[in-house]
Amino acid sequence: MAFRSRPAEVLKVAAASPSIAQALRQEPTLDVAELDPSAGEQRLRTGKVALLVEPGAAGAVVYRYDDTNPEGRTARMLADRAVQRAAGRADPVPATDGIIREAGSRYVDFLVPGLVGLGIMSNTLWGLGFSIVDSRRRKLTKRLIATPMSRTYYLLSYLVWRLIVLVVEVGVPIGFGALAFGVPVRGRVFDLVIICILASLSFSALALLISSRARTIEAVSGLMNLAQVPMWILSGVFFSAQRFPDAVQPVISALPLTALIDALRAHMLQGAGLPQLGPQLGVLTGWLLVCFVLALKLFRWR
Repeated sequence: MAFRSRPAEVLKVAAASPSIAQALRQEPTLDVAELDPSAGEQRLRTGKVALLVEPGAAGAVVYRYDDTNPEGRTARMLADRAVQRAAGRADPVPATDGIIREAGSRYVDFLVPGLVGLGIMSNTLWGLGFSIVDSRRRKLTKRLIATPMSRTYYLLSYLVWRLIVLVVEVGVPIGFGALAFGVPVRGRVFDLVIICILASLSFSALALLISSRARTIEAVSGLMNLAQVPMWILSGVFFSAQRFPDAVQPVISALPLTALIDALRAHMLQGAGLPQLGPQLGVLTGWLLVCFVLALKLFRWR
């Protein structure tokens, strides 16, 4: 419902004089309330209006708004346009709007790959971490080392299990996004499968490393959150990671979730193939190898 098609948003503004209110009502995207200055300031402080327009000295107007609020900045621009036109301003160059809503450039197209990457990371870390620590807590791993089964095979079994669950984790959000909102998948399906498998293996190896020493559910929960929360914030799930300062961009690019989401967006929205995704796949492969080797060395069986 948040991404349903709907007309442009109407912004609520307040006018402190009848003449200003009449001028503002010529702008169809403004919902104008005529209020005295004190009532208008009260509504502005409480966020009930995005802008308060007051008469100033010598026929001027005063715009009161929060410049850190995007709605306030937009309302100020629209209100000034209405006031200037009401005062007789004529635009020297006629302009018309050509609205284009291209699949791949909308926010929902940006969001779906981020949610897919977030789902792969979260489900893998929590699923493996809890399962391994619970087995250790119930002393199941201690019994398994007495069997002929290789310890490497035991850890690899978790990776194989994650690959089976991966079909649902990836297929449901991408399929729903494509059917409900027309989110494109412009790259080859084979390439998408490779990206998701490599990502699942990388996060599985990270989960094995995090849970290699933890003995309680509380301990592994804390470690999981310590690993996940920075990536939730920094890796561009809900907004572009480019918004962060340039100084931290190398660190953000080295995170596995950043590499996964960048690869998914480039593949789904731009049609990039595996050769173009080499840097992102290299980051995921590096996390897979390093974490799995460390997990084998540090894993506590008792």
